[in-house]
Amino acid sequence: MAREALETFLSYAVISLMVTMVTVVVLAVVYRKLGNSLSWYDEVASILLAWLTYYGSALAALKRAHIGFAGLVDAIPPPFKLVVVAFGEVCVLGFFGLLTWVGWEVVLVLEGDTLVSLPEVSTQITQSVIPIGGLLFILAQLLSLPETWRLAKAGQHYAHEAA
Repeated sequence: MAREALETFLSYAVISLMVTMVTVVVLAVVYRKLGNSLSWYDEVASILLAWLTYYGSALAALKRAHIGFAGLVDAIPPPFKLVVVAFGEVCVLGFFGLLTWVGWEVVLVLEGDTLVSLPEVSTQITQSVIPIGGLLFILAQLLSLPETWRLAKAGQHYAHEAA
């Protein structure tokens, strides 16, 4: 149930971010063709791309569709496969735990800073995607871990079937 709720949330978030980014880019192109330029376009588009990347990676993690070494792991004999899968999970969770912690530290440091082109927008809001994205990735890994472990234990392809 939690897995489905997270997948729905992330799917809507990714679609919304994609639509927003396409809208901003098309709007910027139209304005440039008309001889005007949006001063905030570059900054906002790059932030939207970063948000799309973080939320999209969490969705990919939930579906076990991110880059991995499934072929290598599948070639490992069953007794050692569980060790390799566990090691991989610890590495991924450790990395995203560190990313979340450092991302939170970055957000704290940015207190009082604003975007250059939109001074009414705090950089804490724009950079909050780092710790939030890290937490979402960790949650996605943990929610998909039981199925991954079950498949690895059965000697089957360890990545989620959606991958």
